[in-house]
Amino acid sequence: MPGPVPEREDNLARPRERKGGDATPVTRGVLRSVTVPHPDKNWHPIALRLYKALRTSGQADFYQDSDWAFAYSLCEDLSYYKNAPGGKRSGQMLQTIYSAFERLLVSEGDRRRVRIELHEPEEESTPASVTAIADYRKDLGLA
Repeated sequence: MPGPVPEREDNLARPRERKGGDATPVTRGVLRSVTVPHPDKNWHPIALRLYKALRTSGQADFYQDSDWAFAYSLCEDLSYYKNAPGGKRSGQMLQTIYSAFERLLVSEGDRRRVRIELHEPEEESTPASVTAIADYRKDLGLA
């Protein structure tokens, strides 16, 4: 999705669905169990670190086997690029690799362009009624 990076939903004056735009219906599929391939220990340290970071990043919740295969292939290419024989590296090859990583939503800007925002997990809170009952039981000496 080309163009500027959209604002985070929190920063908008009103929700996108009320703005009247981008109301394209979503086609839904079924999530399948995923097997994440182990990284190649011989990869360049940067490629290895990036692959491991993908495994623990929030967007990985959306990855399927084909996405992991693509990530593996890209890290293999990045490792080859970083370990280029004689230190000769192609700027075009690096640009192509980085462009491909955009498809995996690696950066926050890439995710926001497709309307995916990662948020901190919400704290589980105890309802006030449960707290009040617990306090009442404590006052009565039942707790």
